[in-house]
Amino acid sequence: MWGSSSPAIASATMLHTMAGAKGEASVWELDRAQRAIARRSAEARATIPDLDLTVEVDMEACLALPDELPCASTALLVRASALALRQLPRANGAYREGRLELYSRVNVGVVLASVETYAIPTVFDADGKSLWELGGEISQLAARAREGELSPPELAGATFTVSNLGPWGIGSSTPLVLAPQAAALSAGAIREIPVIRDGAIVPGHAMTLKLVCDHRILYGAHAAMFLARIKALMERGATPPQPPQPRQGAPASEMP
Repeated sequence: MWGSSSPAIASATMLHTMAGAKGEASVWELDRAQRAIARRSAEARATIPDLDLTVEVDMEACLALPDELPCASTALLVRASALALRQLPRANGAYREGRLELYSRVNVGVVLASVETYAIPTVFDADGKSLWELGGEISQLAARAREGELSPPELAGATFTVSNLGPWGIGSSTPLVLAPQAAALSAGAIREIPVIRDGAIVPGHAMTLKLVCDHRILYGAHAAMFLARIKALMERGATPPQPPQPRQGAPASEMP
């Protein structure tokens, strides 16, 4: 992504140069994708009253996943988010001009490295896909993003966005909420920490999650429940809890 001598402008067009106290400066015209990022970033900061929450997640379940699972931590992040979005529909919506929109499909945008910048392709109906399906799809999208081969339909329709900066060693970051969405989630690096289990201090692994919400649709309690749900799902390997089974011979009134 950033291997060239002019990593941020390789696809931009140089207009002219000028000299000043900072030395010679070259002026570049951004390409369409970079202009769109600039516009949406400015709109997000200027128009969305945001609320952010942070939580630590025990990542032992993630580290227990098979090595063959591609993009394991990102796949786990997407699946946990998608299941939580399905369970808390308000988070799978948006605020628009005094009204709330709640979407029927759970489509998760994943921030991926692209040529000179980044792209956010959409994993459609993510709540209905397994970890293996998600890992394979994210891996394919990442490869196509690096080559700049993503199509416009693949970059639209997200109802929620996740980013994982862990591979770069970043502890935590604050994502932008992209309209029309209610929230965005970022994940940091998995790091080794001491934890207490059964009264003893043992090595453990944790990840920091930061959720940023549009406060016009997700209030503090909504956001806290949503983030707590994501945390619980990730700590179970994104496996929803099983409903309790009735006892054998239980009276009909005790049946669920």
